[in-house]
Amino acid sequence: MHEGLGHGVTAWLSGAHIMTLSTVALQSDRDTRLISANGTLVNLLFAAVFWLLLLRPRRYRPATHYFLVLAMAGNLLTGTGYFLFSGVFNFGDWAAVIRGLQPHWMWQAGLVLLGVITYWASMMAIAAKLKPFRAASGDSRRLLRLCWTPYVTDGILAGVGGLLNPLGFFYVLASALPSTLGANAGLLSLPSIMQWRQIGTEEPVGPLPRSPLWIALGLVASAIFIFVLGRGLTFSR
Repeated sequence: MHEGLGHGVTAWLSGAHIMTLSTVALQSDRDTRLISANGTLVNLLFAAVFWLLLLRPRRYRPATHYFLVLAMAGNLLTGTGYFLFSGVFNFGDWAAVIRGLQPHWMWQAGLVLLGVITYWASMMAIAAKLKPFRAASGDSRRLLRLCWTPYVTDGILAGVGGLLNPLGFFYVLASALPSTLGANAGLLSLPSIMQWRQIGTEEPVGPLPRSPLWIALGLVASAIFIFVLGRGLTFSR
């Protein structure tokens, strides 16, 4: 969503003639503020879509419900985390958006402030949608598994997929890992936050059985991510 629909489609519609899409970045022969910004904006748009789908969670099976929560969380944390990342390190999409704007330090500080506020708000939104998955006994181990497992899996996939990218190992360290391990770091502290905050009133979700369908879809998506997108796809016209 971030690289393809956000940066890629915007670059194509903006008149780019050559684009290379990989798991770590989008390269094109056209560079504008809108192209840089739209990766994040698409993330936030789809986060809102998943949030709307979760307004009536009882229509979904537990595994599908959990998938929608993770999809919302990934888009929210990636989108809002980019404000903070670019503001602190002056690198990445939003550093490109504010490049040349003066006074630069004020724009950079504004990104940091926007990132802190929106990232915390995202954490609260995710916690509200994740609350039904808390164990009735108050045991935090279920939440730890549900939050830490996707965090570790996402980091592994980003690292392995990034190793094959055509731009070099630098982008694994500068783009792939920060956008996963960095942006999604909120998942690590979410179980602790939810233990002392009363968030949301949704009915509890029962046991989360293994779903062969979701496992199969995950394996197929992972293979495409690593071996197809990881190597990069070039489009020209």
